[in-house]
Amino acid sequence: MVTAVTNLGRSGVYDWLIQRVTAVVLTLYTFFIVGFILSNSPLDYATWEELFSQFWVRIFSLLALVSLAAHAWIGLWVVLTDYVTTLTMGSKGTAIRLFLQVVLGVVTVAYTVWGIEILWGL
Repeated sequence: MVTAVTNLGRSGVYDWLIQRVTAVVLTLYTFFIVGFILSNSPLDYATWEELFSQFWVRIFSLLALVSLAAHAWIGLWVVLTDYVTTLTMGSKGTAIRLFLQVVLGVVTVAYTVWGIEILWGL
């Protein structure tokens, strides 16, 4: 059995479950935002500020942001493992995949931290 590196030793079922749970959270958040936009027309800065000043909206947004990061990381790991390693056989492919994983991991963390800073004004 292959052990996934995305989750520090858990099985692929755990990755699959995380993908599904995060997809549900992102779907609910999308419906919430689209519903808000449709029910509050025309939108202005004050409306958005009032919405995001509510604690539960910030928590929901934070949950969506973390879900997006987790969903993206697992998806990127799977794609890089399947395609980069398969297309570039051998140790050269592993080095390229590792490099891409590090770069994309840093970008994912940076965007997540940036999003938290925007949400909470840190």
